[in-house]
Amino acid sequence: MSDYYSPVAEFYDLVARAHGEGELKLRERLRALDPAGAPILDIGAGTGRTTLAVAETVPDVEILAVEPAPAMRAVLMHMVARDPDLARRVTVLAEPVEDLTLPERLGAVIAYGVLGHLDLDARQKLWRILLPRLSRGAPIFVELLPIEKPMRLPTLPLANATIGRRSYIATLDGEPGEGDIIRLTSTWVVSGGPSSGQTIRNTSIWHTFGLDDLAQETGLRTERLSQQAGVLYA
Repeated sequence: MSDYYSPVAEFYDLVARAHGEGELKLRERLRALDPAGAPILDIGAGTGRTTLAVAETVPDVEILAVEPAPAMRAVLMHMVARDPDLARRVTVLAEPVEDLTLPERLGAVIAYGVLGHLDLDARQKLWRILLPRLSRGAPIFVELLPIEKPMRLPTLPLANATIGRRSYIATLDGEPGEGDIIRLTSTWVVSGGPSSGQTIRNTSIWHTFGLDDLAQETGLRTERLSQQAGVLYA
């Protein structure tokens, strides 16, 4: 999978702060989770917002945090290393899931904002790895874009924040590509303070599908948690 995130890693948490409903729903469900002593796998852990959600809601559980993008993983590692409890419980992994030797059992899987970067063949390979490791009723939490077919996206607000003397304004637009692909471009305009302004554009590829498609791929029961978040039950 290509590294779409490192070029804009410094801005990532500004987006997460502006679009936090999926994380709130995740935390609600995690509070009721009993992983029965098995670790929780966080695929595409990013800068650590979902990893932290697990750590703060599921006491003492071991967390395997997978993040291949170097810049995102650096922020994740910094968060983990400075907190003794996280450093005891969280293992940060750079390799993709298919290259890991995973434990025989997993208490849950989190795949927030990552599955759309995988085409159907890659997702089916992922399911073959994960599904045999999930106990009956164990959840797979997912966060998808609310776009199930390639389409042209008008320019949408993504984030608007002020940090110190600098302002950060981001937008997102998209163009349909081949097959199930939509090409997404985020544009960040940074201004203010004692340095010149800058504009950063970053394009990524997202495979469009919905929660019902994941149900067909996996044979699992699904439940929608928000416009973008859902859960599949083994």
